[in-house]
Amino acid sequence: MKRWILLVIFIPFILNAKIFTSQLIVISSNDWNDNQASLQRYEKIDNRWHKIGKKLSIYIGRNGFGWGIGLHTTPKNAKYIKKEGDGRSPAGIFRLLNAFGYEPFDISYPYEVYHRYDHCVDDINSRYYNSIIDSRKVDIDYKSKEYMKFAKDYYKYGIVVDHNSFGSLHSLKGAGSCIFVHIKDKPTAGCSVMTQKEIKKILRWLDKNKNPILIQAPKDTIKSLYRYATKMNL
Repeated sequence: MKRWILLVIFIPFILNAKIFTSQLIVISSNDWNDNQASLQRYEKIDNRWHKIGKKLSIYIGRNGFGWGIGLHTTPKNAKYIKKEGDGRSPAGIFRLLNAFGYEPFDISYPYEVYHRYDHCVDDINSRYYNSIIDSRKVDIDYKSKEYMKFAKDYYKYGIVVDHNSFGSLHSLKGAGSCIFVHIKDKPTAGCSVMTQKEIKKILRWLDKNKNPILIQAPKDTIKSLYRYATKMNL
């Protein structure tokens, strides 16, 4: 009976594609509307998952979590769904794409230096929605964007989260855009944030060959997502 119950719990979270990972970043909050969360890293060593480093206290979206679009399937009865401008961070299982910053950083993980002219487009009417583009090289069709480099250090170091088919023509308009892990000391519009020291440590740890995955959700959901990801050898 216990095995059957476990299967029922996992069904809403079955991944759309197999990802064999040996690095996880797990972010969990107390409930769907909480904007404070904890972050714990995990790595598979000798075929067993181990905690890496201490648990961090971080911030997420100012209004908590809402189901995003990633490697999971959103439950049909989901109460909170991530939408553009809702102030929620996407819950679910996501690939981590390139890291980025304002200047070169000597790490092995793929890393891009962004400038003032690099924009992340959050205008749902733009062909470049949910993409980072060099504004000097395109015909600008958007009225809203984020500068990938600005006076504050928020994007001095960061990681792109593959939420809502980031950087492709398949992003669902209005489902949320420009989701990152980056630097900040207060809740955000939808990103997960921490101190500069903390994110630099994570960037040095990330290994592209280990296919790092981000799992984030409230505690009542994160357990199922984490157990699925670790037991099913994703």
